[in-house]
Amino acid sequence: MKRNSLIYIGFIGLLGILSGCEKDETKVTMLDEPNPPVLVSIPDNLILNRSAANDTVEFTGIPVDPGFEASATYSLETCEAGTNFADPLTLYSGSKVNSIKFKISNLNELLLRKYRGDVEVQAEFRIRAVLTVDAGTGAPGTGSNPFLYTSESKTATVSPYGLPRLDVMDGTTVLGKIESAAGDGNYSGFVKLDVAKPFTLYDPDADITYGSNDAGTALEVNGSAIVPPANGWHVVSANTNDLTYGMDAHMISIVGSALTGDDTGWNQDRMMDYDYDKHYWYITTDLYVGFFKFRKNSSWSWNMGLSDVEGELQQGGVGNDIPITSAGNYSITFTILSDEKGTYTIVKN
Repeated sequence: MKRNSLIYIGFIGLLGILSGCEKDETKVTMLDEPNPPVLVSIPDNLILNRSAANDTVEFTGIPVDPGFEASATYSLETCEAGTNFADPLTLYSGSKVNSIKFKISNLNELLLRKYRGDVEVQAEFRIRAVLTVDAGTGAPGTGSNPFLYTSESKTATVSPYGLPRLDVMDGTTVLGKIESAAGDGNYSGFVKLDVAKPFTLYDPDADITYGSNDAGTALEVNGSAIVPPANGWHVVSANTNDLTYGMDAHMISIVGSALTGDDTGWNQDRMMDYDYDKHYWYITTDLYVGFFKFRKNSSWSWNMGLSDVEGELQQGGVGNDIPITSAGNYSITFTILSDEKGTYTIVKN
């Protein structure tokens, strides 16, 4: 009798546990037609002016609503009106969309990647949301097959202001240019330097040439040619107010087993070049089956690999190498959106 009582009590306890599990379970149901994100507002005036370079403008939006609490990656995109976003420019990528703010000088720099300076154009803006519900199965909504939603677009007249520049000159040959985003005498830009080609900085608006003082520590009008510290891409900076300058290495490369067909490729960098007009890094090269990542100055302290969003990259990470599944000749582009995010394209030739 005692044994039967124990069995009965145990059975009742099990029912209680099962009942508790059923109550604690949270069922998530996705709407048949999820509500896409909404681009609520864009800045009133997108004819940008250098005098307001330090002001802030704001885009506002409403997140995608799939019927439950969800995380998504959002992009703010722009394109010329009437092109149906065939080749959009990404202005922002992140997890929040309610308020997207830009310093005007930063927004201007981004818009110049798509639109000509001091020229008015009709442009469209939209928000794109990438929603990942689960990962690993390949089913709709998973990491390899995410749900994509876009807002209705808004149209505005856009005109980024052209930037004051200094031409980097080797005698009469232009090696590159550095620009002042705020028009305040602070210039910077990517320049491919050669130690055999000392350079000067020429201001075409003021017709002034800057070189180095005799000590090599400061700029001087009509000074000596500046000797680069090393070959390759650098961020060249200059301040024509306090007459300072700098040259910091900024060499972007691909690295990985796809370069050599084995793990020795993770110690060999293949350098990329920079496109001034399209504002991205590029390379055309032969690759093996394997993996690669992008990195800066041959160091792992700054590298980018795959993120959860197709075509987008993130800083650092383990196990997010970019795969090459077929050997051949490839054209690769790499756009750095920030120190944390980037985008890339890869086409087999």
